[in-house]
Amino acid sequence: MAGAQTGTGKTAAFALPILQRLAPLASTSASPARHPVRALILTPTRELAIQVEESFREYARHLPLRSAVVYGGVDMNAQIAQLRQGVEILVATPGRLLDHVQNKTVMFGQVSVLTLDEADRMLDMGFMPDIRRIIALLPAVRQNLMFSATFPEEIRKLAATILRNPAEVQVAARNAVADLVTHVVHPVAREKKRELLCHLIRSRNLTQVLVFTGTRIGANRLAHQLRREHIHADAIHGDKSQAERLVALEDFKAGKVAVLVATDVASRGLDIEGLPQVINFDVPHSPEDYVHRIGRTGRAGMAGEAISLVAPDDHEKLAAIEKLIKRKIERVIVPGFSTDSGAVAALIGREGGRGGRREPREPRERHAPRPHMPADPIFSKPYEPTQPPVPEERPAAAPRGKQRQVAALLGGLKRARG
Repeated sequence: MAGAQTGTGKTAAFALPILQRLAPLASTSASPARHPVRALILTPTRELAIQVEESFREYARHLPLRSAVVYGGVDMNAQIAQLRQGVEILVATPGRLLDHVQNKTVMFGQVSVLTLDEADRMLDMGFMPDIRRIIALLPAVRQNLMFSATFPEEIRKLAATILRNPAEVQVAARNAVADLVTHVVHPVAREKKRELLCHLIRSRNLTQVLVFTGTRIGANRLAHQLRREHIHADAIHGDKSQAERLVALEDFKAGKVAVLVATDVASRGLDIEGLPQVINFDVPHSPEDYVHRIGRTGRAGMAGEAISLVAPDDHEKLAAIEKLIKRKIERVIVPGFSTDSGAVAALIGREGGRGGRREPREPRERHAPRPHMPADPIFSKPYEPTQPPVPEERPAAAPRGKQRQVAALLGGLKRARG
């Protein structure tokens, strides 16, 4: 188990040892049989899988080792063709990997290393049943590696089931954030968040900023509203096809798009070189997600800035974040966008916060007791079962006169002979 701050090179921490371990087994033969899958790396998102495979390919440039990546959202035929040629290093998302298992296009008989990257995110996204199915297909004797920036208790329980006497390497304190990232909170009314975001982008001339929202619909809506304000923006989330997500990400990296609005699908493992700012348009529900979001900036020893737009109803989420990172985040009020004075006071000098001082409350004015109202007899009277009504006796019907004979249906009536 290895934990470290985001942007400190966790991918290289497991990629380089794996390559060193597989180097003696490398073969220059063209036969697929000489290139079985020996290392399996599982990631929670497609973008992270692509990035990890690119890192392996770059590190193994001078080694005759083959690598491949498989993920959902694209056609399987190209992936099948690549797998049939033989690969030693396979990077995959759990769902698509099980699709290949079902189609019998991948074999795990010689896997010696299993790596779970961003393990806590896999747990959050509900991948644990798929991961357990994959683990059941692997050889019993293998090395298991687990990497993440955060290690909640659920992940430690999972590690106890799949790891044997694991060695834990913790580079920094648990759930720690990079020291080169500055944090700031802007109190703002929820209905003014979009206006404040546009103001920050224009007044500070931000040319590359990653904005996080809580929902996919919110990401699309915000990107559309920013474009209406003549700000080059695009959105990336799980509802978009893989091709659309890759185009949006590449345009953002190339500077064609100034603002990339994303859900938490982009908060894990994405390496955007030199990203200066990350803005939390919506405060994350999980404080661990805050650590991963702001980990997109301040990477590889560079400075970064994490800005959060906090509405009055986000106070509890902010308190949970500060408790996790063990740091008091500076509050900065932007003129013209602050909430009412009471909400600002609660946010800046929250009760129980560091350095905060609880002011004595004024005694509440007691109201006169309400006059006693007599009880309604309909509701206070005990239940009494209703007696069934007694049927009334009807007088006997008077005898009817001689009934008129009606002709029989067949043959008529026989006339009496005189």
